[in-house]
Amino acid sequence: MQSNEMEGLELPLKVQTQWERAAGPLSPMDRLNAAFETIPVSFFPLLALGSVIEVKSDASLEEALEILSSHHIYSAPVPDVQAAAESSWMEKYLGMVDFAGIIHWLLNQVNLERTKSELATLEAGGVASLGGDKFVEMKASEAFKTAKVSDIAGSFRWAPFISVQQTDSLLTVLLLLSKYRMKSLPVVESGKGAIFNFITQGDVIHMLLQCSGLSWFDKLGKSTLSKLGLPKVREGKLIQVDENVHIIAAFEMMSKNGVGGVPVLASGTKKVVGNISASDVSFLLTDPEIFQHESPLTTGKFLAAVRKHLQDRKESSPLLRPILTCHQNETLKGSIIKLDEAKVHRIYVVDDNQDLIGVITLRDIISTFVEEPVGYFGTFFDGVVPASPRYPVPEVLTC
Repeated sequence: MQSNEMEGLELPLKVQTQWERAAGPLSPMDRLNAAFETIPVSFFPLLALGSVIEVKSDASLEEALEILSSHHIYSAPVPDVQAAAESSWMEKYLGMVDFAGIIHWLLNQVNLERTKSELATLEAGGVASLGGDKFVEMKASEAFKTAKVSDIAGSFRWAPFISVQQTDSLLTVLLLLSKYRMKSLPVVESGKGAIFNFITQGDVIHMLLQCSGLSWFDKLGKSTLSKLGLPKVREGKLIQVDENVHIIAAFEMMSKNGVGGVPVLASGTKKVVGNISASDVSFLLTDPEIFQHESPLTTGKFLAAVRKHLQDRKESSPLLRPILTCHQNETLKGSIIKLDEAKVHRIYVVDDNQDLIGVITLRDIISTFVEEPVGYFGTFFDGVVPASPRYPVPEVLTC
């Protein structure tokens, strides 16, 4: 643990050194790009957990949910249990399984049983009659009990398996986690069969916060959100749901629009009363009993039931904390501090009346520190998505 902390401090200082060396006739952004480009991925601290969490291809869907939920991770790589021991990582891994993909499976199961009128009502943002007891039935169904991660690989979207190597640059990592909308990146070694590190958007946010006090960070960190053009997604274009909208409609909205979470608003207002994230789908499939008396199961009722469930079990969760908000006149550093402390992926921007204005995601924060040079990636994406002759190539996930 002490080694990880020392490595964590080494990276910010390395960026500062390279930023100072990049002084010259460069724009501030080009100067930062030049600094990030000279630092290899090997400088990024190793996982605090000590090893990469995986979900084997023969694991059940229930097991996959348990692994993701218990380790508080959004996604995990899926090794093919039929791959030869000496396989390279490209041959060994099928891709990534994540909560967004599990939502696709859930929606598919629900759609099989819904009438056209119910579908129309849900798609219009209304409330259907689908109650919490339906998810109790789903958990007991053969479909849920027998579904394997490998079996459903072709029936829902997988997160992309874009990887980086130790010799790739920090600039590559930052661009992939921002402009290219990746949530996490496995770190591999060419020709070898193991993933030995993972870099997430949250890891980068924590690294940036460690840079507080360094001149290259403070130049941006002291800027107000409005000066930096944040939030990029504002009210009107922001995907949001009313507390009386059915929870399935909320998940469908997230899936359709490729977002990992949506704000829940008090009915008829712009006041944020909650947040639904892709990972919350786990409660519908692993603890459906807490909703069995709720019909229809609206987002408001869903949040209330989950909060009571967590409180009864004395568990810690972002769902039990106040909704993370900020104002446009606050600094970038202030938002980074809030996001890092809360360990969440988004912060909602509100006005003086606490009405919702927009949202700032981890991706938006990272984007303020980098800009993609023309032609930077070239042929980088060729061959970086593992493909097995027995499984389809995964689609690119945009949430």
